[in-house]
Amino acid sequence: MNLNFPHPLMAPVIELALKAGEAILPFWRVNVAVTAKSDDSPVTAADMAAHHVILAGLTALDPSIPVLSEEDANIPQSVRAGWQRWWLVDPLDGTKEFISGSEEFTVNIALIEQGRVVFGVVSMPTNGRFYVGGAGMGAWRADKGAEPLPIQVREVPAAGEAFTVVASRRHSSPEQERLLAGLSDSLGELQLANIGSSLKFCLLAEGAADCYPRLAPTSQWDTAAAQGVLEGAGGEVLDLNGEPFCYPARESLLNEFFLALPAKAAWREKLLALARN
Repeated sequence: MNLNFPHPLMAPVIELALKAGEAILPFWRVNVAVTAKSDDSPVTAADMAAHHVILAGLTALDPSIPVLSEEDANIPQSVRAGWQRWWLVDPLDGTKEFISGSEEFTVNIALIEQGRVVFGVVSMPTNGRFYVGGAGMGAWRADKGAEPLPIQVREVPAAGEAFTVVASRRHSSPEQERLLAGLSDSLGELQLANIGSSLKFCLLAEGAADCYPRLAPTSQWDTAAAQGVLEGAGGEVLDLNGEPFCYPARESLLNEFFLALPAKAAWREKLLALARN
């Protein structure tokens, strides 16, 4: 990889995310055992294999930076409150997609400082594609064996293209359905792009979609890495008050509702008003 990334930890974390993907693949599309965690979300041997690769790799990179992983999240808030800098990791995002045999699952690794994303890496184990980016640093996408290319959000759809909203194939809510109806009334007929895992953010980051509203539950490790990619590509993630989305060391690791969009979108305030209502 010849590109000199703007943060010294970006390149080694990309390599680590790809290595974690290699640990996942032997379990893909085989009859892997599935168990349920305390919140009823599924976990497999693939999740744990990727977790162990990432934990060992991040610890080797810098043992002073703690790791909060979905597969090792029982760290007391009293401990996390003292962290100034940490890794936020989802070793296998989109476990339900993985179990179903879909390719739409990812490895997510984000570096957090003072509750804000510094940069994030999202990789796709099945094809070796990765995305990387951070606010003020830029964002890139690379396919397996190719050099990374810069990516950028689009402020408006290309001529003849519909306004495209990214939606979850598996998770929605009455609030989200009302928001989509309001957007359609304001902006015309919408095209919905359904895709699994953190790839929703990546569609925005590479200019293939316009908006990703999420008025349904997510956890911190579901969003942080891809938020870094989107912010590096000229996008932003906001809470419903219009404030930048962040990751404080609070007791609950569940996210508030959020809106992901191009930072210079002319329809930003309309989206916020619809979301609040």
